[in-house]
Amino acid sequence: MKNSITTAALAASLAVSLAAPAGAQPAKPVPKPATYAVIGDWPYSKVLLDSARSLIDSINADPQVELVLHIGDIRSGSMPCTGAGLEPAPASADPGWNDGIFRLFEQFTKPFVFTPGDNDWTDCHKKKQGISGAPMKELAAVRKLFYPTPGTTLGVQKKRVQTQARAFDRGHPGDAQFVENVIWQQSGVVFVTVNMPGSNNDGLPWTAPFTDEPARMREAAERTGAGLRWLQAAFTRAAKDNAKAVLIGTQADMWDPEAAASDGDGLGGYTFFVHELANMALRFKRPVLLINGDSHVYGTDQPLADPSSVNGRIHGTPAVPNLTRITVQGSTNAPAEWLRLKIDPAKAEVFSWENVVYCKDPKTSCP
Repeated sequence: MKNSITTAALAASLAVSLAAPAGAQPAKPVPKPATYAVIGDWPYSKVLLDSARSLIDSINADPQVELVLHIGDIRSGSMPCTGAGLEPAPASADPGWNDGIFRLFEQFTKPFVFTPGDNDWTDCHKKKQGISGAPMKELAAVRKLFYPTPGTTLGVQKKRVQTQARAFDRGHPGDAQFVENVIWQQSGVVFVTVNMPGSNNDGLPWTAPFTDEPARMREAAERTGAGLRWLQAAFTRAAKDNAKAVLIGTQADMWDPEAAASDGDGLGGYTFFVHELANMALRFKRPVLLINGDSHVYGTDQPLADPSSVNGRIHGTPAVPNLTRITVQGSTNAPAEWLRLKIDPAKAEVFSWENVVYCKDPKTSCP
């Protein structure tokens, strides 16, 4: 019968009321600080594989690090893709590259979260990547390899996370394909990754023999819609749980000046996402940190703080003073660095960070 209460439930309720004064609430555990390692555009090329061991050793040797976040691009934009699902595979393809990177990921002792980048699937149709893969087939292969157990991270120590493959909006069952989008909570912070790649969010037409403009447009629309819903889910959880902050990890630099140039790839493919991020951040009112790779050079800014600034005009949002953005250093640059991110929910500035050098010049020798 509706609105009924069982005897057992009533007994439990009475036990609570007898055990504590009226109106008293059980004390919630105080969230503890945490430290993460963030990397991107790694290992990026065969030349840089020699320095890969240095990065793994550097992060594994840091006793503070509790999780590693990789924000995309396991190969350079001039390297071939795997040719997955193509018969015969293109002569230019490198079928074993992804498998080798997976083995590297599994050498990190702490939980390892990976969100894919444009060079890993979106751009595989391009001439500079040897026209070596069909974008959707490459993405399917990435999902199969790097997300073997949905809702579980990579790394020696595994961590349970919430994946969109299982926690999708029931009104949009197609969102279940996005196994790579995950959410987790730690230290009073909600963390979310969204598959939002460079090359204007897969906004560039695929080239022959993979030309299929309706399929490309459908892919971009479906993935962006799923990403928006996943972002909303993260902020909804943050509000419900009274989180101290939200961190978003994506590959794309949505304010990349090279892409914004007249001869660049463009940035319009990110505008819907940026507007939703702005709205969610303003409503949340607490610190929001966006971490991306893509443009390779370390930097930090508040891209939406001033609507009249160069970055502020790109997507035309209102001022968002509580959004900070970090672009991590790519592995091709000297010195090669990983980002040590500290999360302290007891501080007003929840996030602090520093770069850790693991190789003076990855193109020559390490350390």
